[in-house]
Amino acid sequence: MLKIAIVILLLAVIVSLFSGLFFLIRDRGKTRRVVNSLAVRVSLSVLLLLVVLIALWTGNLSLNPTP
Repeated sequence: MLKIAIVILLLAVIVSLFSGLFFLIRDRGKTRRVVNSLAVRVSLSVLLLLVVLIALWTGNLSLNPTP
């Protein structure tokens, strides 16, 4: 369940990235939609980082050991 949430958050970040690119090309910087898309992308990235850190801290997610 946790890994699915991480993948969904990653996909949401990628969608926000491409929507910002689309708004940048279409609006040519005349509206604030690019800024809003950037704000959404940054907040999703922070949320993703917090989910991963909490999962590591609680032991629900483990790192691969180095050989």
